[in-house]
Amino acid sequence: MFSTARHSVLRHARTQLRTTHPTLALSHSQSSLTRLLSTLAILEQKDGQLSQSSLSAVSAGLKLSDSVTGFIAGSDAKSVAESSSKISGLSKIIYVSNAAYDKGLPENWAPLLQQNIEKGGYTHILAPHSAFAKSTIPRLAALLDTQQISDITAIESEDTFVRPIYAGNAILTCQSSDTTKCITVRGTAFPPPETSGGNASLEEGVDPNASCPTTWVSEDLQKSDRPDLGSAEKVVSGGRGLKSKEEFDRLMPPLADALGAAIGASRAAVDSGFADNSLQVGQTGKNVAPQLYLCAGISGAIQHLAGMKDSKVIAAINKDPEAPIFQVADVGLVGDLFEKVPELTEKLKAQ
Repeated sequence: MFSTARHSVLRHARTQLRTTHPTLALSHSQSSLTRLLSTLAILEQKDGQLSQSSLSAVSAGLKLSDSVTGFIAGSDAKSVAESSSKISGLSKIIYVSNAAYDKGLPENWAPLLQQNIEKGGYTHILAPHSAFAKSTIPRLAALLDTQQISDITAIESEDTFVRPIYAGNAILTCQSSDTTKCITVRGTAFPPPETSGGNASLEEGVDPNASCPTTWVSEDLQKSDRPDLGSAEKVVSGGRGLKSKEEFDRLMPPLADALGAAIGASRAAVDSGFADNSLQVGQTGKNVAPQLYLCAGISGAIQHLAGMKDSKVIAAINKDPEAPIFQVADVGLVGDLFEKVPELTEKLKAQ
């Protein structure tokens, strides 16, 4: 998948430039890169609203070139494209209006993306590291005969990327020699661009109308007026220490409301039935990086830390002073959460 050889087309061109015109190499290097790269950001939308995580793909694309092309599909694709045209950095948005793409089924999305990518000749395909991308981008990479690069947190050059491995305990710098690179982006690593000031043009894309062997049956959504977990500035999270769903529902929502925060949960709490799996934070759940991450009854397993250790301030409540969570917490409170959480909630409400 990854080559240690440093002789991609662009790298070779820069080498030749340094040899023949050393005084011009520095000034022409970035402009040559910008001119030759062509980046497509896949923008996810639901019910006419662009997902916040899609903006991270645009931000990552802007580190590769000065302008990025966006791609949107679904029944409201054109209207979403029009409302998204002001996003800074987007030069063009390709849209395909077809309700068949509303549910994000990878079986018909992959050939849709393949045809539009091959038509546009894009070198870098970027998507947020979401559930949709995790199922669609591997299929797309197979159709394009290339290798996927997952969950990147930094871009060093047009062919070199940084990504966490071993639940974030090691950082891998990988280099790809593939002509077309299919990449998913960790949203917390790339701040979203400005959503105003842009003036992207709109273009209707190619719709292969590929047959889909999968039928959408139904979905059961948890509706809430609280902030979205993936983009919230404050998150309160509960773990197995809450002991039951009744205690989770009694303690965590009032605390979240007092802080104006989203609610999260550890995998142990989700597996025990305390919380819905859409609230899971961690290696197999959502990655969050809020200004404040307040957790109660969470021991700090490595898989959970992988999803929240980028938080700006981490506060933890746990009765075990040796709990691993205290090794990463900025603020720790040792005590019985059944006493401390209600007390904290009342003090926050009083303020």
